[in-house]
Amino acid sequence: MEGPTAAVPEQLRRRLGMFDAVVIGLGAMIGAGIFSALAPAARAAGSGLLVGLAVAAVVAYCNATSSARLAARYPASGGTYVYGRERLGDFWGYLAGWGFVVGKIASCAAIALTVGLYVWPDQAHAVAVAAVAALTAVNYVGIEKSAVVTRVIVAAVLAVLAMVVVATLGWGSTEATRLDIGADASAGGILQAAGLLFFAFAGYARIATLGEEVREPARTIPRAIPLALGITLGVYGIVAVAVLLVLGPQRLAATAAPLSDAVDAAGMHWLAPLVRAGAAVAALGSLLALVLGVSRTTLAMARDRHLPHALAAVHRRFKVPHRAELLVGAVVAVLVATTDLRSAIGFSSFAVLVYYAIANVSAWTLTRAENRPPRIIPIVGLAGCLALAFALPISSVISGASVLAAGAAAYGIRRLITARRGT
Repeated sequence: MEGPTAAVPEQLRRRLGMFDAVVIGLGAMIGAGIFSALAPAARAAGSGLLVGLAVAAVVAYCNATSSARLAARYPASGGTYVYGRERLGDFWGYLAGWGFVVGKIASCAAIALTVGLYVWPDQAHAVAVAAVAALTAVNYVGIEKSAVVTRVIVAAVLAVLAMVVVATLGWGSTEATRLDIGADASAGGILQAAGLLFFAFAGYARIATLGEEVREPARTIPRAIPLALGITLGVYGIVAVAVLLVLGPQRLAATAAPLSDAVDAAGMHWLAPLVRAGAAVAALGSLLALVLGVSRTTLAMARDRHLPHALAAVHRRFKVPHRAELLVGAVVAVLVATTDLRSAIGFSSFAVLVYYAIANVSAWTLTRAENRPPRIIPIVGLAGCLALAFALPISSVISGASVLAAGAAAYGIRRLITARRGT
């Protein structure tokens, strides 16, 4: 095997076509969220759950459209880190990248622990570390290998979700009145539910983050992002309706495993273990896509020396940011081996909404010649991101703002040191 390149950053290789780009987006979106997000969203919104899902979908559509137009204009690794830097200035790009990297590393650890809890609860941390190591190895040997693994995962998860829908609608005791919106649905609760459900859609950013590895990015990315988002919305809508028809909003809000309970309520008890296995596989798909996205944003920030420049190295043979991937994998493995972040990553939600808010402001600055989206798109996207961010629990808002403030302080200190060295 050839050794990795020693120092000078190179361009990543464009290997992903339309199909693989869509599949990677689906792998990131149709992940563990659909297996776990419905219950807390139902607790927040009550019978307004489907309205919350629709609000989340509208915000996600606006963000996706803004991201797609920007990705076509700037087809490089880094996503909104690159867009904010190019359109708004170095600080705003840095803030987006900082929030994404720190927040998503915590998300990676939480999702890895979710895999461990589904596969072997008594050894959840050990299984989580093994999952991180395995997926890091897959990513290390090339984006094409990651795309192949993601295809298998997406196919398996879609098959499980199809069985859940058929079982609940075909054999369950369904009542159309369970879809009615009652007095328990409040505007605040619906917004909070939308904030929780939004992150089940947020994986379309992986396509934009991998912009440097997509063939014909100006054509592929603007098509792949809305296509992946549309498929995901259709899947989520069908599953949510099926589960509500069987369980109703109150029973759904009280469960820890909504899809398993839905098939149990339908009398299909033999299917419940398969649903739990599907949740583990879905979590693996989300983790694979997250590690890809974080490592590419790390690469972009390292190229600009916001992170150690050594992380900008690209492997000579596999054409991946191998040092960034190994570092991300190592940090996540250490976190899952030593801590339990499942209840301590609220700042990730807040930080990611700020990330997309910056994307929408960046899209607003595009000109007609740069194929800007209709003006209403970034306006609604920005307003939606801010509304959902501040509708999150206050602890999430405080922790998220604190993480972003810490990043901003680090940026200011670095600029001050650099300025003093230059004088």
